[in-house]
Amino acid sequence: MTSLSAGKIRALQTTSTPHGIFNILAIDHRDSLRVVLNPDRPELIPASTLTALKLSIIKRIAPLASAVMLEPEYSAAQAIVAEALPGRVGFLSALEEQGYLGDPYGRQSTLLSGWSVAKAKRLGASGIKLLIFYHPDSGKAAEHQELLVKSVVSDCAREEIPLFLEPLIYPLDPAVLPNTPEFAAQRRRIVIDTVKRLGTLGPDVLKIQFPLDAKYDSDKKEWEDACAELNDAAPVPWALLSGGDPYESFKEQVEVACRAGCSGFMVGRALWREVISAAETEQESIFQNVVRPRFEELSEIANAQGQGWQSRHKLPTVDETWFREY
Repeated sequence: MTSLSAGKIRALQTTSTPHGIFNILAIDHRDSLRVVLNPDRPELIPASTLTALKLSIIKRIAPLASAVMLEPEYSAAQAIVAEALPGRVGFLSALEEQGYLGDPYGRQSTLLSGWSVAKAKRLGASGIKLLIFYHPDSGKAAEHQELLVKSVVSDCAREEIPLFLEPLIYPLDPAVLPNTPEFAAQRRRIVIDTVKRLGTLGPDVLKIQFPLDAKYDSDKKEWEDACAELNDAAPVPWALLSGGDPYESFKEQVEVACRAGCSGFMVGRALWREVISAAETEQESIFQNVVRPRFEELSEIANAQGQGWQSRHKLPTVDETWFREY
């Protein structure tokens, strides 16, 4: 178990429920959202369209959330200034640049130019989100990613803000494509090895893909076994990301993961995908009748069955002299 500073404890409290469960709305999508809005010509989607859509979702769903995941380009300061983000709801700020450098079988992430942990803290962020592409067997690419994580861990320690680390796995063999049965067969081993490797580098929370691909593996006993193995491997609290899976599948994943020891969820497209394709006149009805009930349902599951983040972090002893060396 890692020992947390008082500042990080306070920040984690502002991103979770009173019992330490993460009910987090993810709306930090950038070019991937452009692709959803216009698959043929995503570059035609202007920044103003992305911001308007994000603010619409934040305004309606953030009041239900323990925190919201934002990015600096289109949503962080915009949501604050527009008063779409309630003052009582924390937010996590994305730190990474979109995409990756290098070849598809040795991906290297970079940080967003002009943005930093210190700037996010100054804006009022309660946490830093770092997404990296990672494969534990990718050699120098894995080493590069690990050095990047260590650097951000150091920055977060200096600013006393928790790091939510999100590793996304990918295939190394050109003959094995993502979203195929062949890659699905490798997923459990890669996800769990990734958790073991990266969890020891100092992140405060891991944002993790479900360890099995629900599209190709529907055996709930295997789901339970895989989540139990993941939970045993994780040295810090972990929350489940939706990864674009359909809502009903993600809901089942959250239930199994939380029973195994997961600390909640961070949900994006599985929650609000129908809003994107709907006419403007239909959106309010979808928010009220589809999106809000989904978020409430996920929260009910996670809050009833999840394991609070406090169970995996040591809380310090504080006496009357603590501030002298703080």
